[in-house]
Amino acid sequence: MSDFDLLEGDKMKQDQILPDGYTPAEDEPFMNERQLEYFRKKLIDWRSDLLEDSRDTIEGLQGNTRNIPDITDRASEETDRALELRTRDRQRKLVSKIDAALRRIDEGEYGYCEVTGEPISLKRLDARPIATMTLEAQERHERREKVHRDD
Repeated sequence: MSDFDLLEGDKMKQDQILPDGYTPAEDEPFMNERQLEYFRKKLIDWRSDLLEDSRDTIEGLQGNTRNIPDITDRASEETDRALELRTRDRQRKLVSKIDAALRRIDEGEYGYCEVTGEPISLKRLDARPIATMTLEAQERHERREKVHRDD
């Protein structure tokens, strides 16, 4: 069975579970099969977009190796490359967080705060599907980080 067949099978499964236009609602059981599939699809699509951007960047960087005689133009191009590489590095780290979120879905831990064990709000997960803490726990964590950073 090819990767394409597996992807098509996953897509058919998602289509059966997720009706068109579905968004998780507060009045349904938390992290039911539909919600998990919704977030799995959202994460997989996000990951695919990031990887596609990375491929485009690599191709662009490989194709743009040219000798620029003007030192100012060369410095400007090097600055652009450095910025692009920094952006891709951030996206690489984001891909690993997406992979971790997908593992949490598979392990049945997705949607629950890693600090308190409480459910993370659906609005927060929809806005930031890689969230691992409730908003309150995240704010406490950031305040503690700021206090320790100022020492």
